[in-house]
Amino acid sequence: MGIKEFYQRHFSASDERIVSAGFVARVGGVGLLLSLLTYFLFSWSMETVIHNRKEVLVPDISGKSSVNALQALSENNLAMKIEGYEFNEAVPIGTVLRQVPGAGSTVREGKIVRVVFSQGGESVFTPNLIGLPLRNAELLLRQRQLVLGEVSESYSLKAEKGTVLSQDPKPELSVSKNTMVQVVVSAGVPPAGIVMMPDFRQKKSEEAQQWASQNSLSLTLSDDPASLFPGGTVIDQSPAPDTVVSGESRISLTVSSRKSSSAGSEREFRVHYEVSQSGSQRHIRVVALGKSGDREIFNGLRDPGSKIDLSVPYGGAEKVRIFVNGILVEERPVK
Repeated sequence: MGIKEFYQRHFSASDERIVSAGFVARVGGVGLLLSLLTYFLFSWSMETVIHNRKEVLVPDISGKSSVNALQALSENNLAMKIEGYEFNEAVPIGTVLRQVPGAGSTVREGKIVRVVFSQGGESVFTPNLIGLPLRNAELLLRQRQLVLGEVSESYSLKAEKGTVLSQDPKPELSVSKNTMVQVVVSAGVPPAGIVMMPDFRQKKSEEAQQWASQNSLSLTLSDDPASLFPGGTVIDQSPAPDTVVSGESRISLTVSSRKSSSAGSEREFRVHYEVSQSGSQRHIRVVALGKSGDREIFNGLRDPGSKIDLSVPYGGAEKVRIFVNGILVEERPVK
């Protein structure tokens, strides 16, 4: 029977027929039968696919790295899904903390194992304590949820008594909360009879030679023709400033041997910086950035209100960055 004949037989107005209840029941029954048949065929197909997969035991991946955990699951034809991350000081970062299903569970191949990874101990960055009074350094550590560790003293020609000279761990390192930070603070100027290495950087080599002669010390000089500083300027030294030296110490200086241009004085970019009048000594660091890389042109402690004057040849750098207590405070283009 075609659609047209079906319609004319049951719905045609000319025939003035009304759909019977029996017909509706028959159509509904056929629809229900088709729906049940479709459902059972789909269920049978899925059951056939699933049950064709072998049963396997879920391996124990707790305590394994992500790579090892994925390998162990892959060997059993299982998949892995990352559910999240949690801080846990007792478990190294990137290690599996938990898994679902648990180890030893029987599952079909292709099962997804959900895991949670450790982020290790909650981390913070160590602040720069150099140049701060010990009390201020301790308060700053508490703010970062760190602990002041061993405090030792060392004589200093440049830092006021009680000022932090060095720290361990160094500034801006990622460490776990409640890590202890050891510091060395200034004990003030040394007593008579103790000779300490001054800071000759950015000073003329003649000054260093005069100091060595007065203290009966030997001095070794080496040249650096690629230096940004004028010829005869000390750009590096060993040992470091405030180190106790004696006649047996090996003292060496690296001195700029840069030559001025033949046309006379080479054009230079002047770097002037004034340390804030408030607070305590600050650790100042000046870095020149150029095509050949970064070069440190100043590094030292300076008192409040003090001034720093440096010069950089125009062809020797593109930018100059100034750091105060490890924080970039200014960047100047060399032009």
